[in-house]
Amino acid sequence: MPPETPQSSARPPRHDGWRTLQRFLPYLWPRDNPALRWRIVVACILILVSTGIQLALPYALKWAVDAMNVSGPRALRLVMLTVLAYAAGRFAAVAFDNVRNIVFERVGQDATRKLAEHVFARLHRLSMRFHLARRTGEVTKVIERGTKSIDTMLYFMLFNIAPTILQLVVVAVIFWISFGWGLVAATALAVVAYIWVTRAITDWRTQLREQMNRLDGQALSRAVDSLLNYETVKYFGAERREEARYAAATSAYADAAVQSENSLGLLNIAQALVVNLLMAGALAYTVVGWWHGIYTAGQLVFVQTYLTQLFRPLDMLGMVYRTIRQGLTDMAEMFRLIDTEVEVADVPGAPALAVKRASVVFDNVVFGYDPDRTILHGLSFEVPAGSRVAIVGPSGAGKSTIGRLMFRFYDPQSGRILIDGQDIARVTQASLRAAIGIVPQDSVLFNDTIGYNIAYGREGAGPDEVEAAVRGAAIADFIARLPHGLATEVGERGLKLSGGEKQRVAIARTLVKNPPIILFDEATSALDTRTEQDILSTLRAVAASRTTISIAHRLSTIVDSDTILVIEQGRLAEQGSHADLLRQDGLYAEMWARQAAESSEEDLAEAAQ
Repeated sequence: MPPETPQSSARPPRHDGWRTLQRFLPYLWPRDNPALRWRIVVACILILVSTGIQLALPYALKWAVDAMNVSGPRALRLVMLTVLAYAAGRFAAVAFDNVRNIVFERVGQDATRKLAEHVFARLHRLSMRFHLARRTGEVTKVIERGTKSIDTMLYFMLFNIAPTILQLVVVAVIFWISFGWGLVAATALAVVAYIWVTRAITDWRTQLREQMNRLDGQALSRAVDSLLNYETVKYFGAERREEARYAAATSAYADAAVQSENSLGLLNIAQALVVNLLMAGALAYTVVGWWHGIYTAGQLVFVQTYLTQLFRPLDMLGMVYRTIRQGLTDMAEMFRLIDTEVEVADVPGAPALAVKRASVVFDNVVFGYDPDRTILHGLSFEVPAGSRVAIVGPSGAGKSTIGRLMFRFYDPQSGRILIDGQDIARVTQASLRAAIGIVPQDSVLFNDTIGYNIAYGREGAGPDEVEAAVRGAAIADFIARLPHGLATEVGERGLKLSGGEKQRVAIARTLVKNPPIILFDEATSALDTRTEQDILSTLRAVAASRTTISIAHRLSTIVDSDTILVIEQGRLAEQGSHADLLRQDGLYAEMWARQAAESSEEDLAEAAQ
């Protein structure tokens, strides 16, 4: 089995919980949506009403128990009224809580939606370098965990922690008035001990959670990589290897999950010990007071009810604290995606690219993907408007890099790229990319219909434009033979179509875009000879009246170009027409002779079969 790519051992810096929370608050309190802010205000009022009702309930039970020590019809009516009031109060508290949830649900969903949209938009603005370095499965998992944690975290913070703090304050005042400082101090000590134990163990569990997240992302990324490369796995009979890699990742995740769940059991035991020690002490204190005639029997129920109500939300404090910490951890990871530096950005106030004459100029361009590995060494050339220019050269010469720089997926370290005399680094990226179409070697299609993929070339493209593009790409006959026509699903990455069919769909998509400049990036190198010739005929028709740049490996496909640029090791080695370059007897002539010899050998081999 090939060695695994080593995972970085450097752990990301621990997030600042408050800072993460502060960054999220604008999504929770949107300045541009007063209706949502009113929902938050109403929800807070309902919290206060519900908490007030719950704090009054123990008084009803106390009065009922004390009244039961008195005989007579008036006592019966009083006990009955207090019992009914207790039941009505419990119902009202539940009703207000659920109305509060109904009112607030829109706020939580809207905050989650806006943050998810922000992250999604940010990912599309990040450079190609980021997307080549990060695994798609890991990125999608970070977004999934981050967005899912928001709604739950909001619920616990607003509807558990805030009411619990309010209840703690009010209960402390009530205990002080009814029982003195002793019970207040014991309760406060128990609450502090409970919080300390919860935080100490939960912090440890948070580290386990972060480890689980990393292992979960690793398992998902391996699964996604394997399924995306399904054909490659089959070609090399590597199913067992892939199963072993995935099993190793899931096994590591399972071990981390076991540790996490075991630590949860330890936390629950510690919390229960603190809670029940306080309950035992408080009830014993009240019983002693009752024995000495200081307290009534109703006050025993009074204390027990208040402590039960108080520790019901406190009993969830461990889960609440874990949820919030985990939510902050997941949200911090998502904010790190948002904070990733945008390598290629529009300059402030950048104008749109205005193309009247679609000329392309590379002016002394120096570029390398890594600082210590330069690909293009001061490359300069010009593509006149309306001309057909081909770029050829050995593998690794930098041909495809030229296309990436034209689309401004990267910025050169020095030099300029001009379109119609305008530096593409000084105009908006949207207008730049609108002016350039591409037919790549590997035409990746969305897992949707043929019609959707063709119309994707330009937002708002109508049926007539799609039909015209279908005819222009010479794919009308193929689509007419399909039972569902343009509504035919193409499958994941277009795998239901052949290579030639995918290329024609990509050509039609570019025709819908209708750009003044078209880049053919080895658009036929993956096709057989017959399909290649058919596609080349289509490409020549598409290239009419446009500026076209063809990056080619097979020299036979570009012999009719106006100018051929020969790139070697990131430098312009030769340029001229096909005939001129052959007469120069240089690199191009050598490449032509080699490919001609290879073609002859292939023809002889086919004839011998």
